[in-house]
Amino acid sequence: MGTRIMAPTPDRLPRLLLATIGSLALSPSLEASQELRVANLFGDHMVLQREKPIRIWGWGAPGEEIRVGFAMGTTSERKGTVQATPDGQWEVTLEALPSANFVGSDLVVESDGGVHRFVDVLVGDVWVCGGQSNMEWTLRSSRDADLEVESADMQEVRYLRLPKVAHLEPQEDFPVRAGENGGPWRRCIPEEAADCTGVGYYFARRMRRRLDVPIGLIDASWGGTMAQHWVTQDTLRGFPEMQSYFDEFEARLSAWREGGGEEGAALRYAEDVAAWETARAAAVAAGEREPRRPDKRQYEDPAAQGQPGGMLNGVIRPIARARVRGVLFYQGENNSFGESWKPFHQTFPAVISDWRALFDEPQLPFGIIQIAGWSNRRSMTYDMNHHTNIVRELQHITWQRTANTGLIVTYDTNSNGSIHPGRKLPVGERAARWALSEVHGIKRYRSDEALEWRGPLYESMQIEAGKITIRFVQDTANGLRLDQDEEVGFYVAGADKEFHHARVRVQGGDSSLVIWSDEVPEPVAARYGWSNLPAGGLMNSRELPAFPFRTDTWPLTPHQSTGSYQVPVD
Repeated sequence: MGTRIMAPTPDRLPRLLLATIGSLALSPSLEASQELRVANLFGDHMVLQREKPIRIWGWGAPGEEIRVGFAMGTTSERKGTVQATPDGQWEVTLEALPSANFVGSDLVVESDGGVHRFVDVLVGDVWVCGGQSNMEWTLRSSRDADLEVESADMQEVRYLRLPKVAHLEPQEDFPVRAGENGGPWRRCIPEEAADCTGVGYYFARRMRRRLDVPIGLIDASWGGTMAQHWVTQDTLRGFPEMQSYFDEFEARLSAWREGGGEEGAALRYAEDVAAWETARAAAVAAGEREPRRPDKRQYEDPAAQGQPGGMLNGVIRPIARARVRGVLFYQGENNSFGESWKPFHQTFPAVISDWRALFDEPQLPFGIIQIAGWSNRRSMTYDMNHHTNIVRELQHITWQRTANTGLIVTYDTNSNGSIHPGRKLPVGERAARWALSEVHGIKRYRSDEALEWRGPLYESMQIEAGKITIRFVQDTANGLRLDQDEEVGFYVAGADKEFHHARVRVQGGDSSLVIWSDEVPEPVAARYGWSNLPAGGLMNSRELPAFPFRTDTWPLTPHQSTGSYQVPVD
């Protein structure tokens, strides 16, 4: 993470050993080392955010002078000096760089305690890519990996994968250890691009080409996480639906500690593996099914696993002083199981508000990537009430109620029942359309009109002669059409609230739809794309898919749940 040149001192060797120990700690300790340290976010090949003051921070000896210089001797030269605080912390804010820079420059931080030199540092736009596994999904695992990895030719696009750290307390820095999925910034070239987030890669490719600036991606995603993992504990304590999650976690943590912590867990694991081996041998001898081997992860410290606020403490807080252009957040799948949807109406909007507070940018752009779907369709009741519909609707509501956000549709990217759609290209490019239009104000080709990024967006309905007419928000349904003229994904219900598959006709003149079913002579409600695995090809002339919608606000009761979901009051 940069060349480190130590100042010559007689006790250099023991101090270097202490520095190595300190660099592995999650939270820097001056008792371990007083040598100059720079936050692990900074490294060779990184990208600094243009047009915003540049924050650089770290730790050193109390009261010592820290000198920072960037691109010295060039027209982009920036420098600053500060004294470390009594507890050894320091932060330098350099004057904003008004334009992008494709020529790599050195970022140098020095004091009497040492020198850190980071090379090939570019200036452009930096985006945080957060969420769970569909954001973490790498380019090498995407559908188009066989073409994209070897043809990646964007060394001006850089990415940093943050290590997965959950913690009870807010952390000042993230660890960098050999072999961990974290560490140096990498470039999107064939030798290094494979581990880039697939969604982030395709997003950055479009942004790089259209804006002609370097793009930096900070990958803060973690598969299997829920929204409450990315919210501060103080915020979560105010949500009644979160109390059971705190209770369950605190019970696990207490049991682990009372059971002897690491030592006790290791002993229990060894005993359980020995018992499993005996049971396995007996099953093999009897020709029976073998028992499952104990999962070692179940014996690990709960404080280092999923917990309310844990991922925000360990992953987001260490980078929150950085200046970035915006956030892409792709999460919600793990709030679509059992009753984990219940706190989502509060926790998901809180991700946005808490991140904006931590990054100290109340209007930080937030691209919400709506979850797709998975599993096989079953009965109509099962599909209409599935947890994924709740999560998608709450993501939609959050977008509508939260300024400077966008909602990127993905339901059409899944060709089977997998929870991980392989097609990341359309997701990344749709996210880029939103960012280019809403964040950068890019116009359509040879036009003064805003770049289109939204598909048909439901606005109102009218019932007449046994049919429902659907109208859309102006300019979102221009050239309204059905992909290959297929009528799929539409449903209507009467007063009995029983839904049936519906017919549909596009009225091109006013970009509206007429929906009906011979089985529902007096319809009162219509839905589109409403299923655990949505189908539907409703789109506009730009082939941007329609947002899933429903005209009713009837309660939904998901399977495996007690109680019903109702649309939250604003």
